[in-house]
Amino acid sequence: MKYKKKPLALALSFALSPCLSLAAETTSQLEALVVEGEATQAPTTHYTSPTTRITDIEAESISVTTVEDFIKYEPSMVVRKRYVGDSNGVVGMRGSNMFQTARTMVYADGLPLHYLLESQWNGSPRWSLVSSDETQSVEVVYGPFSAEYSGNAMGGVINIETKLPQEQEFHAEASVFGQDYEHMGHDYNTTGHREFFSYGDKFGDLSLYLFHDHLENDSQPMTFRSASIKTAAAAPDVIGGNRGLNSTSTDVVYYGDSGEDNVTTDLTKLKLGYNFGDWLAKLTIAYEDREKETDPNTWLVDPATGIPVWDGTVNLNNDRFTIKGSTFAASDQNRETLLVGGGVEGPLGASNWTMSANFSYFEVLEDETRSSSLNPSDPAHTPAGRVKEQDDTGWETLDLKSRTDKFLGRNDMNFVAGYHYEHYSLEVHDYNSNDYDAGEKTSRRTSTGGDTYTHAIFAQWGYDFAPAWDVSLGARYERWKMEDGFYYKWGGDMEDYKDRTERGFSPKFSLGFTPEGPWKYRYSLAKAHRFPIVEELYKNEEKAAGGTAIADASLEPEIGVHHNLMLEREIPNGFVRVNLYYEEVDDVIFNQEDIASGNTTFLSVDEVETSGAEFILQQTRVFDSNLDVRFNVTYTESEVKKNSRNPSTEGNDFPRMPDWRSNLLLTYHVNSMWDVSTGVRYAANSYGRLDNTDDKDNVYGAQDSYTFVDLKANFRPTQDSRIGVGIDNVTNEEAFVAHPWPQRSVYLEGSIDF
Repeated sequence: MKYKKKPLALALSFALSPCLSLAAETTSQLEALVVEGEATQAPTTHYTSPTTRITDIEAESISVTTVEDFIKYEPSMVVRKRYVGDSNGVVGMRGSNMFQTARTMVYADGLPLHYLLESQWNGSPRWSLVSSDETQSVEVVYGPFSAEYSGNAMGGVINIETKLPQEQEFHAEASVFGQDYEHMGHDYNTTGHREFFSYGDKFGDLSLYLFHDHLENDSQPMTFRSASIKTAAAAPDVIGGNRGLNSTSTDVVYYGDSGEDNVTTDLTKLKLGYNFGDWLAKLTIAYEDREKETDPNTWLVDPATGIPVWDGTVNLNNDRFTIKGSTFAASDQNRETLLVGGGVEGPLGASNWTMSANFSYFEVLEDETRSSSLNPSDPAHTPAGRVKEQDDTGWETLDLKSRTDKFLGRNDMNFVAGYHYEHYSLEVHDYNSNDYDAGEKTSRRTSTGGDTYTHAIFAQWGYDFAPAWDVSLGARYERWKMEDGFYYKWGGDMEDYKDRTERGFSPKFSLGFTPEGPWKYRYSLAKAHRFPIVEELYKNEEKAAGGTAIADASLEPEIGVHHNLMLEREIPNGFVRVNLYYEEVDDVIFNQEDIASGNTTFLSVDEVETSGAEFILQQTRVFDSNLDVRFNVTYTESEVKKNSRNPSTEGNDFPRMPDWRSNLLLTYHVNSMWDVSTGVRYAANSYGRLDNTDDKDNVYGAQDSYTFVDLKANFRPTQDSRIGVGIDNVTNEEAFVAHPWPQRSVYLEGSIDF
């Protein structure tokens, strides 16, 4: 059973204690990465935020198949990667759960990968636009304490740095992976593979990097079909189902599953860099083609004939229940996207100022899902179905920044100022089809969409005002607008939403103390505005029963006040760090039921309060041995303080927020050719619903606790080659994050440079 968490005594008096005010950005004690020949890089200015970093060399201790695997052992966060190639790899960080996708920002070389168009499972970052093989390092920045980031950094920011070769090189990697998944007596053997090949070179001042990444994989079933038990007249007998409980401890019969997701992804990317004097210009073009096929299974069989049962009221061991053939509908999704981005950066004359200008353009070239009305194996199947597509969907962004680490000619001051522009557009069209397999669009069901625009200016000033002391003051001003929103339902008229403008001012403050010796301290305070994204405003979905439109164009921005107190001590080849954090967020946008109307939609929870404590230990060559360690443990309390839409939820735990999270990664370097590692990932259970009624563990829909033990071994037969073997979830633990986590998975990978 899940349990109510006890209060965490996080006295803010600690946050104000002068002995616990934190220092400037902490060096992670990781080996420096230098890319020769590039222009001078601007100084880092988000030192007001706690950060961690992992390099590609360190990530070899992890079974990395896609880029999000880099951060699966990082503190206070989780990536819901349900299988290799999962497009719904949502991120939860600190006080923001994994379905609050608009509270985490992800960048690759400054290009946004966060998807501020859709929310919940559809709003995951576009991880697949970056290959794990091109990744050089990943930095995690916690909280919105830097004025350079918008309120979409309430959880944090993930900065991916990729490679741009400075000499001719070829790199090839191939991997195979698989798992044996078992649930309720049904077995699934899933396998996959990935191939990567790249070419890089430098021709004078021009650097070039071109690669192709191909991935194919089958997943375990993501959902399990169930029906409530009813008192009914006699019904045909069936076999093959399982009686059990659902996440709210209600008696149900499980009668089928969604089948395997068969995923194929192809990513082709070109990166160019050009040095002209001390300036560097970069251009990235990435094209992705992704296809996912899903074909559900019925577990029910007629005992007399052995024929699968797809529809109707049936009897299983004296339990009568009704199933609908539409729950077994098959689907095929094809998505093609294009990302273009680039910019220039360099010094302004002989001054100490640097200037950067960056842009990005992302377009959904095609995103079409074709779904049957019934399963193709159902004798009643016809070509009828639905076709759903996105059109005129994507974003454009522009960033201009100027910064110096010698403001007004003084070595004790730094300053950054800039401008940010973004435009997000989403259109979704849903059609009835007389021939879904051919993509025929017979009649329109719904259409919806709209745009959001944001203009922002920001500035941040840092001052070393006394020996060992520094202060930082920053502010961000944003003007947000929703525009051209519309909704059409078949048989009705087009509904247009009224354009609306909101503004937000977000001040920032940080105080650091770095005395002589190994200790560092910093206290950071920030206000942040998180404006609604397109789906929360416009993307209406039809409820099966009442046809209720799900969206709310009147949503106000989330407004949060965030605190972080950091204490750190350097140790040989590493550091020990403690963070205490506290945040209050008003008007939290969350999908919930409005008691007055009975509709489930994106609504505001008046106030959510989160407090937590985080311990981090990172050290290489522990006690001068060959052992490296990365360890972290986090305790978090997140509580609904006020919810006028549903007062009965006040005092409840906020969903998908486990009280405990912990990660341990041990790597032992046997010699120059061999290293072995052991990883442990732990999370306590939590609730998935705002009413906290889902208290059943280890069933579909639950938010389970888990302890996953991972193993990895690397062998380097030559300086330019590597073979890796890994096993994740060695103990074969079964756990759910609503959908099932992978069970024991095996990986074999090999790479070579030439």
